[in-house]
Amino acid sequence: MSKIREKFIELEAKNQKALISYIMVGFPDEESTMTTVRGLLKGGVDIIEVGFPFSDPLADGPVIQNASTVSLEKGTKINKFFNIIKKIRKETDIPLVLMTYTNILYHKGYAKFISDAKKVGIDGFILPDMSIEESDEYLRAAKNNADTIFLISPNTNKARIEKIAKVSSGFLYLVAVYGTTGIKTGVKKYTVNAIKDIKKQTKGRIPVAVGFGVSTPEDVKKYINAGADAVIVGSAYLKLIEKTNKNQLESKITTFTKSLKKQTIL
Repeated sequence: MSKIREKFIELEAKNQKALISYIMVGFPDEESTMTTVRGLLKGGVDIIEVGFPFSDPLADGPVIQNASTVSLEKGTKINKFFNIIKKIRKETDIPLVLMTYTNILYHKGYAKFISDAKKVGIDGFILPDMSIEESDEYLRAAKNNADTIFLISPNTNKARIEKIAKVSSGFLYLVAVYGTTGIKTGVKKYTVNAIKDIKKQTKGRIPVAVGFGVSTPEDVKKYINAGADAVIVGSAYLKLIEKTNKNQLESKITTFTKSLKKQTIL
């Protein structure tokens, strides 16, 4: 059983849903990444989504694009990224999900990249530009090594949801809003309806996590009330990191994380 699956079972026993927090590794530097991780852990985060920077992040809004650019400028290449993951692993056994783009894995070879990532402590992958039609090699490489987390949206039809759910493991990532990450549009009725419909269709076979545009405790509560098994918060963390003095960063991250996590306790 995967570490991500174990986490959802553990939370279910506690009558809780999952808080998944996204960070861009190397933003604004390695020291800040480690400080942020410590704040997340103290705040009670359940899963950390670790971003590896990419030069053309199609699914990401300006906040994450900027974080990616800064991280790349600071020299966050794959070896440095893996070294930081090793450091995180020394401090926690929490599930870690790598979010990046398909070309990063393809360039090195899916099997080689996934094997190397697993060795340093990565438990799953989110590749926003990976389509199920082109995923056979990726899925073979990941099988028995790491969870493959695919994205769906509120307008994904039932037949395609079924196909995506069959090849997904860990959780399904429901994109809450139409557009890129970081868009603050509030909780939409179409997203709430989508959560209910997807939960009904998948019948508990795989957890459903909601991300994109989730930035406040109120957002978290609304999605949890709608039936989401997890919420993913990203851009709000990067904005907080950007505006916070380094000596206050850990405590600010802890406080914010606690406010979000509180809303996942039923």
